[in-house]
Amino acid sequence: MDMLFLRLDAVIALTVSPVGMPMQWQAAHLLPPDSPAPYRVEPMQPWDQPQSDLTATALALEEELARESSAADKDSGQANRCILVSVSQEPRVVQERNLDELAELARTADLTVCGRMVQRSTAVNPRSLLGRGKMAELEVLALTGRADILVFDGELSPSQLHNLADITERKVLDRTQLILDIFAQHAVTKAGKLQVELAQLKYMLPRLTGKNRAMDRLMGGIGGRGPGETKLEIDRRRSRERMGRLRRELDNLRRQRSYVRSNRARNGIPLAALVGYTNAGKSTLLNTLTRSHVLAQNKLFATLDTTTRRLRFPAEREIVLADTVGFIRNLPQELMEAFQATLEELDSADLLIHVADASHPDLFQQIASVDSILEELDLASVPRLLVLNKWDLVPVAAQAELGDALPDAFHVSAASGQGLKELMQALEMRILTLNKVLLPEASADNINA
Repeated sequence: MDMLFLRLDAVIALTVSPVGMPMQWQAAHLLPPDSPAPYRVEPMQPWDQPQSDLTATALALEEELARESSAADKDSGQANRCILVSVSQEPRVVQERNLDELAELARTADLTVCGRMVQRSTAVNPRSLLGRGKMAELEVLALTGRADILVFDGELSPSQLHNLADITERKVLDRTQLILDIFAQHAVTKAGKLQVELAQLKYMLPRLTGKNRAMDRLMGGIGGRGPGETKLEIDRRRSRERMGRLRRELDNLRRQRSYVRSNRARNGIPLAALVGYTNAGKSTLLNTLTRSHVLAQNKLFATLDTTTRRLRFPAEREIVLADTVGFIRNLPQELMEAFQATLEELDSADLLIHVADASHPDLFQQIASVDSILEELDLASVPRLLVLNKWDLVPVAAQAELGDALPDAFHVSAASGQGLKELMQALEMRILTLNKVLLPEASADNINA
């Protein structure tokens, strides 16, 4: 740690006799980042018989470190560099899988991941999550990777965020804040921006702390007497007032959408909502079925606002398809509450089309997460179709296993159109079963067209 912080070429220990005479010396120096160990400790040597050329070692090490630094700078460009950290009681394989998803979130937020650290602990440090040893290891990892941001998997308490930022002197984010930042980047409509701002204020309110004692107390009362309000209390009061205004605006938005839904119900047009894990291909499927041009990207949470499009069947009959915000495991409660105006579109849905990424290694875990969130939203009783998207990316050997494990699922590829004919027919039959509208049979020519 001293060699990293103080940029020392070497650290040398000299042993002396009880009377102060030199006896032996021992040197240690850093190694390049790709070495098996971060440093090397040389054996003890007699003080008057040095056998090491420290100058040559230092020059060689400086040359190697300069080469590594140049390569790192070239790779990083202007992007922010971050270290991913997981501290949990779960098995290491689960933590690694969660860090893979966290890395995708970081990529979506335009962060460059330059390292990760996993600690499985039965007793998590309530102050800073990590002990002194692991904290030192994290600091070494951040220094060698030139990282200025630490991203923790999970949600940190306000005190943990404050303590970690003080100890590391780096920007510290947790998973919830990272997701909120992504939502803020992708919010386009007024409704989306209102909901994201409300979620951010709900998250930040308990985490507002004073940075220093400047303006610690403002004078108040008659003649300037009395303690008045602290700067922190003023910030919190303003945040609460802003949250109240946002809630009123979202209530107006909710009433407008309720009016639109009631008109649609009076016209007898059924609604099918696309739900699923983020980046499962819901927007691509909507575009393919309805010939739309909704934004669809290979990123998490590319779509935030509910988008509705009409899907026409023969004889001028139609249904409405709604593309909703994607779900994710342990969806932050702030987002669940703030996005009620958007998720209410699901309450009036006659059918839920659960779109899952068949090529994802955590397919079953993602399906379970979506089922759990739908249950929290009291939507478990709504009829549902399971659609395994990206079927063309699944290896042939694995297709049979998935078919046996999920026999009622539809195998489609929204990008190539594979399996969409069967999905359309099943969608029509399901709507007929629900007795919402009478739709004639769809012809193959119409579907292909």
